[in-house]
Amino acid sequence: MNEKKAMTMPGAMMLLLDVILWFGGLALVIWAATQKNDALVWVGVVALVLAGLISGGFFVVEPNGSKVLILFGSYKGTCKDAGFHWTNPFTIRRNVSLRARTLNGERLKVNDNSGNPIEIAAVIVWQVTDTYDATFRVDQYEQYVAMQSETALRHSASIFPYDADDNTVSLRRNTIEVAQHLKEELQERLEISGISIIDARLSHLAYAPEIAGAMLRRQQAAAIIAARQIIVDGAVGMVELALERIEREGVVKLDEDRKATMVSNLMVVLCSEQAAQPVLNTGTLYT
Repeated sequence: MNEKKAMTMPGAMMLLLDVILWFGGLALVIWAATQKNDALVWVGVVALVLAGLISGGFFVVEPNGSKVLILFGSYKGTCKDAGFHWTNPFTIRRNVSLRARTLNGERLKVNDNSGNPIEIAAVIVWQVTDTYDATFRVDQYEQYVAMQSETALRHSASIFPYDADDNTVSLRRNTIEVAQHLKEELQERLEISGISIIDARLSHLAYAPEIAGAMLRRQQAAAIIAARQIIVDGAVGMVELALERIEREGVVKLDEDRKATMVSNLMVVLCSEQAAQPVLNTGTLYT
């Protein structure tokens, strides 16, 4: 069975009928009692009983809200139209909100694809799209969403490494791809519950405290190596450019020994972390 629209009646019309029955039945009972007419008394009592039954059938649906109607254990439909309604007074009415909700997940400690312990958390935005599935296919759909979100997050964290040097998708660098994978997996898990996932994002990502220091040093070392490589590549290019320009413009004529000395001096100046201290040679390079 799928979700269907419930058959209801306008609440204002039934309220008017209810008021008429209340006042009419009460007046009839009083008048019939003074006239000692037992038949009319019973008619008034019946009107009052009907008025009492009608009074139990009113309900209100808020915007982006719904009421799931159940009569004697049978699903009678869902009312999603905002306003004042009336239905069978014996019908059980369950509130099911259709508003978007946010689940701020707790931090989980899991192992990534490389086996490193990490801490991870996610924010899930979801809403009910099928009230029948949310009410009857799962028990307490709010808790079901929370449990499945934790399971999906653990699985997503375990199939990606925290960080990667190549083009491999990682948790730290490829946040969009990881969020999309988490959303798709979570939507698949919640398909039977009538829940739609609007968005899923990582809210926290870090190495576990026991390895955080070591991993930080590793990242710093990798960053230093990468920076050094860029500096060396740039310095080599500048030295080549300087030598080519000196030879092209004929500023000085350099033999191979002087070129080697110049290259050595330029590389020291360009690659040094601190300002180089020049040593002035007042003599000659040759004995």
